[in-house]
Amino acid sequence: MFLGEYEHTIDDKGRLAIPARFRDALNEGVVITRGFDKCLMGFPRSVWEELARQVSSLPIGSEETRQLQRMLFSGAADMTLDRQGRILIPQNLREFAELGDQAIIAGLNRHFEIWAPRRWQNVLSAMDANASLFAQKLAELRF
Repeated sequence: MFLGEYEHTIDDKGRLAIPARFRDALNEGVVITRGFDKCLMGFPRSVWEELARQVSSLPIGSEETRQLQRMLFSGAADMTLDRQGRILIPQNLREFAELGDQAIIAGLNRHFEIWAPRRWQNVLSAMDANASLFAQKLAELRF
């Protein structure tokens, strides 16, 4: 399970340290791909394989399906953590997410996101502005 928010440095080679709490879940490997809202998404390989099966089963005749498949699969990078618990984020993905030398890693239960700090601050502001809508969603779940 991926929980929490962490700020880490990206070195000159594009390596990013994964939070220690996340590493055990990524022992089998990690897939990083383009995310929504100009972030990157990271998945344990088993979760990625489940997602890939589901997305691949969607009707290819649908333009939305093809766009989703392009977004997820064409930019995906399959990797393993190095001995220091880092991943090498490919240049094209760093450019997509506008990552510089800092990144925010946000846990989202079954996967995590990697954000440029400025963009993450915008996300937090939007979440604050929509707090009452989120409360309604929880109420719908009877929570």
